[in-house]
Amino acid sequence: MLYSMKAVCEKTGMTYEALKFYCNQGLVPNVKRDSGNRRVFDERDVAWIESLSCLKCCGLSIQEMRHYVQLGKDSIPERKVILAQKRQVLLEQIALLQGAVDYVDQKQAFYDDVLAGRRPYVSNLLPRE
Repeated sequence: MLYSMKAVCEKTGMTYEALKFYCNQGLVPNVKRDSGNRRVFDERDVAWIESLSCLKCCGLSIQEMRHYVQLGKDSIPERKVILAQKRQVLLEQIALLQGAVDYVDQKQAFYDDVLAGRRPYVSNLLPRE
């Protein structure tokens, strides 16, 4: 089964402009065309486009994605290194975000206690009385 650009966008959640950009950047190899010269995609293409979205979320730049696409079958060790490096960065970002969530939770609990009269309001922003 072949899918139009619009159908792929609906299936993957990618914008039409982003999919067109990825195709124009050579990030979707072996793009096929229908009789009207419009791009069409098979299931493997759709799976790869979903992978591109994930690689983008992992922080790969267009240049890094292009390099990843150009790697051949014998490049599995190099691909593993690329992904391991991105994984480490993601884990560091998760730790930072978890710290931010913990801060928000702590402040919410503090405000709940103040509103319930369990503790006095103290602010690091306002001058002391």
